[in-house]
Amino acid sequence: ALGAALSVHNTVLGHPRRFVMDHACYGPAFDDETIAATLRRHGASCRVVDDEGALLRQTARWIADGKVVGWFQGRMEFGPRALGSRSLLADPRNPKMKDIINAKVKFRESFRPFAPSVLKESAPEYFEMPAGLDAPFMLLVPPVRPEKRATIPAVTHHDGTGRVQTLTEAYNGLYYRLVREFGALTGVPVVLNTSFNVRGEPIVCTPEDAYRTFVNTGIDVLVMGRHVVTEKPSAVDFEAGLQRSVRLEETL
Repeated sequence: ALGAALSVHNTVLGHPRRFVMDHACYGPAFDDETIAATLRRHGASCRVVDDEGALLRQTARWIADGKVVGWFQGRMEFGPRALGSRSLLADPRNPKMKDIINAKVKFRESFRPFAPSVLKESAPEYFEMPAGLDAPFMLLVPPVRPEKRATIPAVTHHDGTGRVQTLTEAYNGLYYRLVREFGALTGVPVVLNTSFNVRGEPIVCTPEDAYRTFVNTGIDVLVMGRHVVTEKPSAVDFEAGLQRSVRLEETL
């Protein structure tokens, strides 16, 4: 619908093209109150980290320690790629991470690759691409520099390439700062980024979607807004929570 409207604006009404698509976050957003209500309905144990710096430092530490983090922030991406709003994040330095995520989280074939998110200013250091080139939508697949392939094996495809996403603070604010924090911690300003979903399911949209996927997969940590969840309920407790949610929705 957006594309059709822009086409009519330009070709039928004769207006000049002014729109530049510099991000893809045109989907819905959910505030911390909505996130908190979802977690309460399920009886989830969580903590709130109001300080952004503390949240980013802790999340970067989890990633560096080998955790798979469900990252749910701001407006959802509109399109097929997770670009830092509804993403699963992990350490690209771990050569086993691709197999871990495919087996424990995505439930898909082991050969399926994952993408690197990299600070734009650091991209030429890791990928054979010109300095200053924007690649915010994971549409470019440049070669990983040979000397860096052993540094980021989890996001280096078998042919030596990577489907790269470059980040800028102007258009990827919070996510950019997280990857920068990871770079400060590890010396590698690159994070493994894959869509927050399992095989056969769409990317999570709502806090409910995100929490259910967290509970039913091997995701280690869920960060939704300022809410952090590290503990999962038992199968019995989770099913009871679902039934409570259904009954509550039926009464509204």
